[in-house]
Amino acid sequence: INMENASSVKEFILLGLSENQEVQKICFVMFLFFYTVIVAGNVLIIVTVISSQRLNSPMYFFLCYLSFVDVCYSSVTAPKMIGDFLVENKTISFVGCMAQLFGVHFFGCTEIFILTVMAYDRYVAICRPLHYTTLMTRRVCGHMVMGSWVGGFVHSIVQTLLTTQLPFCGPNKVDHYFCDVHPLLQLACTNTYAVGIVVAAGGMIALSCFFILLMSYIIILVSLRSQTCEGRQKALSTCGSHLTVVILFFGPCTFVYIRPSSNLLEDKSVAVFYTVITPMLNPLIYTLRNEEVKSAMRKLWRRRL
Repeated sequence: INMENASSVKEFILLGLSENQEVQKICFVMFLFFYTVIVAGNVLIIVTVISSQRLNSPMYFFLCYLSFVDVCYSSVTAPKMIGDFLVENKTISFVGCMAQLFGVHFFGCTEIFILTVMAYDRYVAICRPLHYTTLMTRRVCGHMVMGSWVGGFVHSIVQTLLTTQLPFCGPNKVDHYFCDVHPLLQLACTNTYAVGIVVAAGGMIALSCFFILLMSYIIILVSLRSQTCEGRQKALSTCGSHLTVVILFFGPCTFVYIRPSSNLLEDKSVAVFYTVITPMLNPLIYTLRNEEVKSAMRKLWRRRL
């Protein structure tokens, strides 16, 4: 294939979640509501953590960044998807498509690393409480967050560069509601086996982080046996909320990226979980199960009123 022909595709058509007009109208209302909750809930957490003197422990420092990443992450896909429910012509330019691909992997991978860092923070707090303040200094926490961003960037730039190098000479219909690697690989007019392996390697990042997370929670649970009943309950409530988020995010994510993509319909339904549902549930899970955050929010409201 000569290069002129190689990227003759200048735009892609996103097929979205459903072709049915009625279903699209229902989806528009539903996802607009979800996205509003994501932005409002996560911004509320960020404002609460920043403006409260009491929420200055590493756990809330990480939670603040997690909320920020969640807003960015869902903003890469949700507004476009919501707008597309109302239009006949769901096109996205080649550059826009690659930008979306980059954003999804950048913020998604950063979220994976931040969740892993949060698990380590819980491990130190519960299993090595006497060393907690020396191990988890502001500087260390800053480096961990920085590392998460850099890791997300490196992962994303590799996925994006590999995909932009592929020749697309039509068809240009992406069977998804955003530009992701799997549906794009199916449109490339060349053998994509090697790129597919690199994509699966991206899935391995999620799987290995998930494994680290599970190990840290198993160690935490074992060490809790020696604690008092009250200490145990407090530890379990913070770990429980974190573990819920982890399972909701990693389960679907690993499912989509670790296996060779055969069923794109399955993929896009599952993708709704980690691009929309988890970012929406994060603020709820972390605030409803956390007394400190709830009381800080109440104080914030009183001050505002």
